[in-house]
Amino acid sequence: MCHVLGVKSNNYYSYQKRNLDKQEDPTHEEMLDWVKDIAKFSDNTYGERRIQKVLNALSYPVSRQKTAKLMKEAGVWVRYKKKYKVTTNSDHNKPVYDNELQQDFTVAAPNQVWVQDISYIWTSEGWLYLAVVIDLYSRKVVGWSMGSRMKAQLVCDALTMAIWQRQPKAGLIVHSDQGVQYASHQYRRLLKDHSFIGSMSKKGCCWDNAVAESFFGSLKQERVHWRNYETRYGAQQDVLNYITMWYNSRRLHSYLGYQSPSDFERATEDLEMVA
Repeated sequence: MCHVLGVKSNNYYSYQKRNLDKQEDPTHEEMLDWVKDIAKFSDNTYGERRIQKVLNALSYPVSRQKTAKLMKEAGVWVRYKKKYKVTTNSDHNKPVYDNELQQDFTVAAPNQVWVQDISYIWTSEGWLYLAVVIDLYSRKVVGWSMGSRMKAQLVCDALTMAIWQRQPKAGLIVHSDQGVQYASHQYRRLLKDHSFIGSMSKKGCCWDNAVAESFFGSLKQERVHWRNYETRYGAQQDVLNYITMWYNSRRLHSYLGYQSPSDFERATEDLEMVA
């Protein structure tokens, strides 16, 4: 058979030995089972890097290359990215804030810098608009609001929720793009009433608000683009589930050393208590 197929016999026997060793290795089978479980747990959103980190945490010292092979053997697939556009109406004559961040997204403690943005989700009833507030320190979504209209009230409600939950002190920097909602009198009044410092990206520069853009990218890649929402209410419930039950509490974030935002904040609190 090797002669007919033009294969060296030693390569054939080596192939047989590798398969035999794999079949007799119970650890290999355990890792395959774990890879399948991790993929199911993440709703097929974890790639080889995150699956490797979970396997390492489970005391399986595998490399990224080995993880990729295990995923292929286990038949695990990962949700691919779909393109989406960001809706920002910055064509207005309202006053704007200076850019206080200058693309420096490193923060030493919670509630020092928040970033905000708006995105949209299609449903059979029409568009559902989502405004979020994210703490740059832990990348945790600390405020959100959803509605059928993209008005100033939407972003004010998201920020009010974040204020109620986190009770930040005066001097907090709140960054956004130059969208008309963030330049509105209602929004600017909310910042002034709490002695917050407003900050805005340069016009048309998405990198200035990259953390918020990244969140929306994850939300749409991992959840929204794989759903068909019949109603706005159904979309609201699914997005709420994603934020609270997955993104904040369980999703491993590469920037946080592959911890979830909630776990990262708890670890910080524990260190402060020990100190």
